[in-house]
Amino acid sequence: MIKVKFPSVFTQITKERKVEVENVKTVKELLDKLFERYPQLKERLIKDGEVTPFINIFVNGEDIRHLKGLDTELKDGDEVTFIPAISGG
Repeated sequence: MIKVKFPSVFTQITKERKVEVENVKTVKELLDKLFERYPQLKERLIKDGEVTPFINIFVNGEDIRHLKGLDTELKDGDEVTFIPAISGG
C-alpha cells in the first residue's frame, strides 16, 4: 500500500489530503491510478506528457527528479507527497 499526501490546493479535486493506493510499482503507475480516480488531477500535474515544473513529487522525502523520475520504483509502505513549487520575485 502506497500512502499519498496531497497539498491543500488539490483537495478541491481529491476531497481528501491523504489516500492509499494498492498494486503500483512505479510513480507513473501511481499517477495513472490517481488519474483514474481523480481525472481533473491530470490537468494540474501533467503538461506535454511530463510532470509540470510547478509540482514536485517526493518519495519518502526524496524528489523523484533526483531518483528515476516517473520510473522511480515504489514498494509497500512508501509515502508519496505532492508539493507545489514556490516562486518569488
